[in-house]
Amino acid sequence: MLKPDALENGYMGKIIDMIIEAGFEIKAMKYTRLSTEQAKKFYEVHAERPFYGDLVEYMTSGPIVAAILEKENAVADFRALIGATDPAEAAEGTIRKAYAESKGRNAVHGSDSDENAEIEGKFHFSGNEIY
Repeated sequence: MLKPDALENGYMGKIIDMIIEAGFEIKAMKYTRLSTEQAKKFYEVHAERPFYGDLVEYMTSGPIVAAILEKENAVADFRALIGATDPAEAAEGTIRKAYAESKGRNAVHGSDSDENAEIEGKFHFSGNEIY
């Protein structure tokens, strides 16, 4: 998922180019905006954490791009491509090193497991939207 700061700063195309150049196939993609209820549901795993309210507010502050990507070892490879949550700690050549503003405004979200990737994909897309 490309987050509101990435879109606000005009990085959508550059980030999508990096994803494609890294060998990912886009199976589904949607330009949308999360409602407060959707953001709360998507990030409910963090509901007890002190940053949850700020996260929900941030994720509803502008449009996002949700996507389902496919590649051998997709989760691990995408996590490597996006880099550390804190762009100051992200490796050179990663999306977050290039385009994230801060740990909180970090340009992209990537699933942390195959199971969560499936859950998150179904959150954003119906079966007939996935190719």
